Amino acid sequence: MTFLKLLTQKSFNKIFNPYSPTIFQKAQIGGCACPPSEEDVDYAFEMSSSTLRFGKGVTKEIGYDVLTFGAKNPLIVTDKNVAKTVAFENVANSLTKLGIAFEVFDEIKCEPSQQSMQSAINFARKKPFDCFLAVGGGSVIDTAKAAALYANNPNAELFDFVQKPFGLGLIPDKTMLPLIAVPTTAGTGSETTGVSIIDIPEKQCKTGIRLRCIKPNLAIIDPLNVMSMPRNVAIYSGFDVLCHALESYTAKPYNKRSPLPSSPNVRPVYQGSNPVSDVWVREALQIVKKYFRRSIFNPEDEEARTYMMMASSFAGMGFGNAGVHLCHGLSYPISSQGKSYFDKHYSKEHPLIPHGLSVVCTAPADFLFTTCADPKRHLEASQLLGSDLPNTASPDTIANVLADQLRSFMSDFGCPNGLKQMGFDRSNVDKLAEAALNSFRSNPISPREIDFDSVSDIYEKSLNVY
Repeated sequence: MTFLKLLTQKSFNKIFNPYSPTIFQKAQIGGCACPPSEEDVDYAFEMSSSTLRFGKGVTKEIGYDVLTFGAKNPLIVTDKNVAKTVAFENVANSLTKLGIAFEVFDEIKCEPSQQSMQSAINFARKKPFDCFLAVGGGSVIDTAKAAALYANNPNAELFDFVQKPFGLGLIPDKTMLPLIAVPTTAGTGSETTGVSIIDIPEKQCKTGIRLRCIKPNLAIIDPLNVMSMPRNVAIYSGFDVLCHALESYTAKPYNKRSPLPSSPNVRPVYQGSNPVSDVWVREALQIVKKYFRRSIFNPEDEEARTYMMMASSFAGMGFGNAGVHLCHGLSYPISSQGKSYFDKHYSKEHPLIPHGLSVVCTAPADFLFTTCADPKRHLEASQLLGSDLPNTASPDTIANVLADQLRSFMSDFGCPNGLKQMGFDRSNVDKLAEAALNSFRSNPISPREIDFDSVSDIYEKSLNVY
């Protein structure tokens, strides 16, 4: 008797889909797996990710991979700071040793804007580049994704593939050209995701491209590349990991997301929490609990930095298929509108609120708001981060403990205490909320419905955090 024949309906549900007690009826042998036509929620999820190669020193293998792709004209995409690092040197040397000629585009800006993204696309279209190597943090990798995509779709305009409501949300005729990502920060997880974020100044908000076809073909995860991260870069990158994992784990389940896609090829990248993404983000949360503080308080702790880099990729594989919700959705107007804050470990020439800081500053208030939608999930997340909450804890207790865990990280690291210390005050709240609601039109996985008043309340509570 086969394994499947031994499965009862109950055990099938428990093993393959704890989210839906009716999945067995939807997966009848020999029948249609589609749900009843009157349902407007999805019934499936899809897991896709980049190939990962993890290990100390694997950056030196990248020349072999370029040859494997059959590439003749690779382009290294980076920024001027990373171009001075050992990571970049190892990539360049690996190509040179194998006789591979290459060009370098090092004009990437931290927190890509419409203008900087277009500049990279224009450069990528000038010559017949056939492979892209992104060496840097999330800004570099996100920009390289766009360059590799639009270079292979030469007639496309920038906003053709940008998600609605800011763009047209079209499906490209061709996938992007081969892309190898070499992250030099432990945070964004961009090396594993089909997401490229872009700031739209005229909308005073960020948006992005979300397509499975822009997931890097290969991610080179080399812990040696993050040992030199400046302190604040490590802190804010780590907060990005933490929020990716928390948002993915607490997102609306995939089989409660609506509308039902009209065809499989338009199923969104952000599908909602699902059993496979859960595996990755649970592990990421446990790593954060054990290693985040260690990696900051002792930057030479190679074990801690290695595990935080692993957590970044794990969380990327999780949220890259499940999605993010309030922390990230509310961060985009903060980053776009925050024009007076300078951080000593980022640009000294231009004001900049680092991405991870913009994400975490509303996180305590976000989870105070969302916990009541799914107390069990939020309880499990808090426990994974080290709380001793009993399974019988009330939703209010769960919400407050989880929020306090986030505040504790922020205060321990000496982060700015809320939006006020980043240049915002009560007069800015309405403008932030309006932009956030525009961004949320394309996010159907928030665990709790939001409106102008609820978003305004979250921003107001985030003016001071701890």
